[in-house]
Amino acid sequence: MHSMLAAGHQVDLLQGSQEFFAALVQAIDRSTREVRLETYIFSVEASGTDVALALERAAQRGVKVFVVMDGAGTDNLSQEWASRFSAAGVAWRIFSPLGGLGLLIPSRWRRLHRKLCVVDGRVAFCGGINVLDDFFDPNYGTLTAPRFDFAVRVTGPLVQSAHAALVQFWWRLQATRIVRQGDLAAAWQALHEAKKSDPDALVGAEPKPSAGQPARTKAALVLRDNLRHRTRIEYAYRQAIGEAKKDIIIANAYFLPGRKISKSLIYAAQRGVRVRLLLQGRYEYFMQFHAARMVYGRLLTAGIEIIEYRVSFLHAKVAVIDGHWATVGSSNLDPLSLLLAREANVVVDDVAFAHNLQARLERAIQLEGTRVDPAVYAGRPLVQRLLDRAAYVVMRMLLFVNGKSY
Repeated sequence: MHSMLAAGHQVDLLQGSQEFFAALVQAIDRSTREVRLETYIFSVEASGTDVALALERAAQRGVKVFVVMDGAGTDNLSQEWASRFSAAGVAWRIFSPLGGLGLLIPSRWRRLHRKLCVVDGRVAFCGGINVLDDFFDPNYGTLTAPRFDFAVRVTGPLVQSAHAALVQFWWRLQATRIVRQGDLAAAWQALHEAKKSDPDALVGAEPKPSAGQPARTKAALVLRDNLRHRTRIEYAYRQAIGEAKKDIIIANAYFLPGRKISKSLIYAAQRGVRVRLLLQGRYEYFMQFHAARMVYGRLLTAGIEIIEYRVSFLHAKVAVIDGHWATVGSSNLDPLSLLLAREANVVVDDVAFAHNLQARLERAIQLEGTRVDPAVYAGRPLVQRLLDRAAYVVMRMLLFVNGKSY
């Protein structure tokens, strides 16, 4: 992974939809040629409208705008916005609509979960933040405190890798659509276009930093898909954890690590590294909430500190190690992200960036976190234990049906 890191980047940390949307809308409004956006959720509610309006404005002035949203996160656009996008010239697609049986079909667990945007081939955005207002949740309505999440704005070599990945996926969607219409020749041409857009072919391209800003940071875009890059994000985490000497902080929304990452964290703690996990403390989904708690025991026994975030929903997927290595992205440390979904993380090796992210995580731990007491965890009620085990067993069974081991 270290060999993938290239210098020549400017990486800016963005916390929450307020900072992210402001930067994203500004970049879209300045676009002159092309905007490509992928997101799991596209919610045209509250501040999410700002992003939709910016995309509409860009298309109306002749910018080519491509938007892909996931069919589980976004079952459909409203009729109003479907019409407005079409009228403006926004090309938009919903990836893998669920249909009547929804997620009961195992193949539909393979989702588009990455949040990635490239504007004019010069600036990229990547992280865990959907097009979704911080104070709005599709399942729970208005939140009393903002969702805790991060993204990054990047200029430099990895932007071209991100652009290639977006182009490649768009053409694959086009090919699938054409095949269903029966035009095999056109589908073959679309797949040929996708192949020409292999993101690996663009790594190492000349950086394009923002005017007047330094571009020295080492960074890399790490993608996870179901074809060539199945284990890249997991490997990046494991390598960084394995090389840690002093301190590991991981903030992760849906935390159910497999054997390899669990062992890496335990071995790090055993050799004297301080390991802290900031995890989701509020109940959101049965599987996510209960299955995660099955792995708490062996981590706490190893001396790993677990802090639960309960003031709002924690949606971050970030980490800082030894004050210089950091990652911000869409990938949780759970089987859906690491084994099935398309994900995108940016890995950064830079002291200033890492310190900035760590300071925000430390603040959340100290002011908004609740530490899990090993004794309290060990003495939790029988009903709680049974629910935790049931969720964990069901998760393993569903993975088995999907042909995955974890």
